[in-house]
This record gives sequence, structure tokens and C-alpha cells, in this order.
Amino acid sequence: MTADYVVLNRTGDKMPLRGFGCWKIEKDVCADVIYKAIKVGYRHFDGACDYGNEVEVGRGIKKAIDEGIVKREDLFIVTKLWNTFHNKKNVRPACERQLKDWGLDYFDLYLVHFPIPLAYVDPSQNYPPEWFKGNSTAIEIESSPMHECWAEMERLVNDGLSRNIGVCNFNTQALIDMLTYAKIKPAVLQIELHPYLPQAELTKWVKSQGIHITAYSSFGPASYVTLGEHGKRAAPLLEHDAVKSLADKHKVSAGQILLRWALDREYVVIPKSVNENRMKANFDVLDIKLDESDNKALDALKSNQRFNDPLVWFDLPLFA
Repeated sequence: MTADYVVLNRTGDKMPLRGFGCWKIEKDVCADVIYKAIKVGYRHFDGACDYGNEVEVGRGIKKAIDEGIVKREDLFIVTKLWNTFHNKKNVRPACERQLKDWGLDYFDLYLVHFPIPLAYVDPSQNYPPEWFKGNSTAIEIESSPMHECWAEMERLVNDGLSRNIGVCNFNTQALIDMLTYAKIKPAVLQIELHPYLPQAELTKWVKSQGIHITAYSSFGPASYVTLGEHGKRAAPLLEHDAVKSLADKHKVSAGQILLRWALDREYVVIPKSVNENRMKANFDVLDIKLDESDNKALDALKSNQRFNDPLVWFDLPLFA
């Protein structure tokens, strides 16, 4: 690998390959975690309205900027439009609130979190809105077609609120449809990717369209164990014998092996840790060299097990 970034279509912006994910960082430690991550060397941060900690992430960034550790232009900030704001009248207000929460004038990349237009929830009533409206326990879809939502995303670019736009959790069919009407092609597709779920056919086609891939959940089920039995159905990748064997071979951690596997496929990675030593380990992956036999051993783990699946949580077969 000769570069530590990918170059995004249209703008030519450089998106760092090694990012820092903000999901499941508790508010009381979040600002300090982000500040420490910047000191470690991270410059790419991946957040979302749904994570519920954008204000705190912004505070950590502000502290680092105020201390002169980084400038705003050194950072690549990513966040996401939540499902309840897909209606064309709600996209811009949602983005503007998020900019205020982060304390920023613009995002580097703004993503549609899921291709699921949920019924609108007034932020004054519940924020982040999560998946259900009011006291309901069922998914409620509203009539907010993606072509109208995407047109508003494009206006965000034209008005300088975000330099780039993209999507998360879209399959090939959803992307093909989008490419028939998009005036601004998605710069990035963010999806679940790890040796259990390599999604090779999808990623090959997406990359052929000039769209870059961000891999989330690089450690497989690790982030989902606390969310119920679904996350316990598979052996933890970080403890898998094949992964641990390669970690021993290269004298690195299991996590570093999994991140290197993704980087070898030119995927951007966004691991998260609140532990400073693990932050450093997750960042220190550029010099690891996996050989052909190493990659074959990891590829052999393919089982197509998906852990971030609305079918499990809400009986919604998004990826069927």
C-alpha cells in the first residue's frame, strides 16, 4: 500500500483509510476518548445521529483544535442522516442540527444511514429518534422516496454543508436505482464487512462504479454481544483460532490482523476502542504484511453471518 487514504470521486478529497468509529462510546467519556484518539493520530471520525453522542464527539474535537493539535482541515468528519429524516423537508434541518452538535461548519462526508424511510419523529419529542415512533413497537414506514431524499442530500453539497455524500447498508439493487437519477454519485458505501461476511461480489461491483467502501464491524460479532443472543451465535473473530494463529505468526494482535485483512482489500476501516493502548494498536496496522496463505486462511472463515441485521431486531428483511 503506497497511500494511507482513498481519493473520493468528484471532489478528489483524501479520505483516511484508518478511521475511528464513534458507536457505543458512552457520553461521560466520549469527549476524552475522541481527544485521545486524535493524539494517537486518528484524523477520520465516523459518527451518526443514532449514536447519541455527537455533541460529546464535537467537544473532543474542539479541545484538540483549541490546543493546536490539529486544524479543522486536517480532519475528515463523517456522520449520517437518520431514517426518520428522509422526507425532503427534513433532510436539511437534520444536517444543520448535527453540524451544530458537532460544532462544525461542514461535514466531509454525510451518509444516508439505512435505505429505510421511517415515520418522522420530532426531535423535540425524542432525539435521537431511534427506530420506533412514540410508544410503538413496530416499524412504521413513511412515503419518502429515496430519489427525493437524495436530491436533498445533493443540495447539502451544493450549499456547502457537506463536501461529499454517500450511503450505508445499501445493496446492489438500491445502488443501481440510485445511479439512474443521482446527479452526484455516492462517494462511499459503508457496509458490514469482516471475514465471516466478506461480501466480495457486492464490493467488487461497487468499486467498479468508482464508489469506495468503508467496512464497519471489522471484528465481527464483538460489538453485538451486548445487544442479545444474536451476537453470540458465532465464535468471536478476535478469539478465533485461525485469527489468533496469524496474530502469533506476525507478533501482533488479533484485531490488527482483521484490520489488515480489510486494508488489503482497499476498504476504509473504522474500529473503536476506549482503551488508549488498543487505539494505538488499531492505528498501527500499515506495516503488517499478510501473505497469500494468511489471506486464504481468513477467507476460509466466510459463513455469510451478518450481525447488524434489521431482520433480527425488527423482522425487517432489508438484505433478503
